[in-house]
Amino acid sequence: MSERICPWWLGYLLASPLRRLLQNPRAVVDPYIREGMTVLEPGPGMGFFTLELARRVGASGRVIAVDVQPRMIQGLKRRLAKAGLAERVDARIAEKQSLGMDDMAGKVDFTLAFAMVHEMPDSSQFFQQTAKASKPGAQLLLAEPAGHVSTERFEKELREAAQAGFKVVNRPRFRHSQAALLEKMRP
Repeated sequence: MSERICPWWLGYLLASPLRRLLQNPRAVVDPYIREGMTVLEPGPGMGFFTLELARRVGASGRVIAVDVQPRMIQGLKRRLAKAGLAERVDARIAEKQSLGMDDMAGKVDFTLAFAMVHEMPDSSQFFQQTAKASKPGAQLLLAEPAGHVSTERFEKELREAAQAGFKVVNRPRFRHSQAALLEKMRP
């Protein structure tokens, strides 16, 4: 897979309220998130989805936001503090090859992988690490930008997810994206 990572300064544009005209974060996450959940969000950038995830999990839930770019995490933390949601989010800096989620093995209820798997140096490893962090029955919403990721590449990601222990349970539709809702199979 590609190692082309979205530059940190683009995080400001990606978190812009204007983006809501194309993708409404509430509409994307509402069907999947309940209060008290533990949610993993790899590649959160400056928090376009993170703030809504934090609102949805409530005070008893937790969002683990993991990014390889310190400036993205700094911007995310500023936005969370301004919104009064910082205590609900564990914002972490990861390495290119690791999500750094060993402490979360079997604890994640839901993962939002929105427009980021194609940036991973090894998407197969990403799915393996996500599966390890996920509870049996946990869901993973995978969405990739249609203009960036070919159908063949997206299908390859789905095969890698299956090898890691996920199965496709739905194919939701989002503007300008290819998407699949996956579930971690029970042993």
